[in-house]
Amino acid sequence: MSRFYDIGKELFSTPVYPGDPAPSKTAFMEIEKGADCNLTILSFGSHNGTHLDAPKHFCKDKHGVDQIPLEKCMGDCKVVRMEGTIGAGEMKDVLADHTRKLLIKGDILLTPESVQVCAEANLDLIGVEGQTVGGPGTQKEVHQILLGAEVVIVEGLVLSEVEEGTYFLAAQPIKMADLDGSPVRPVLIEK
Repeated sequence: MSRFYDIGKELFSTPVYPGDPAPSKTAFMEIEKGADCNLTILSFGSHNGTHLDAPKHFCKDKHGVDQIPLEKCMGDCKVVRMEGTIGAGEMKDVLADHTRKLLIKGDILLTPESVQVCAEANLDLIGVEGQTVGGPGTQKEVHQILLGAEVVIVEGLVLSEVEEGTYFLAAQPIKMADLDGSPVRPVLIEK
């Protein structure tokens, strides 16, 4: 029997990236108030909680989440544990086995040089536990390198219960036309 790992954060309790809107929910219809059903109005930023970045997020004239091929968000995935600043050499070592989807466990900083390696390796997807990839001064460049090369970025993962290894990943965005990002509920399935 396969084991499933829910590696996403709960949307409303997750701290937002500084300056982003906080998610909220408002009852529109309530059974307790005589309505036939419960119906809720949602308000949130496209990058709240565990989310996926589309090329449009940092690249002008690029597509939104609805145009991301599902095969980039689903399939065999490697989980590795790393810490600190990840250089080009370290990334080359991690991708030497032709990994197409990579989730990084740990407190890391991706550099422009390390993500250039990802772009040149035709990586489909990279996921991190932090709220963003890149750091102060490199945030825009790191996103532009990855998204410009059509590498899907998943941010805000929860990998504490997941061991290093190979899994099947499912991390599809909500199908919303031309959006720059989308919440996801990513799942890893033990192989």
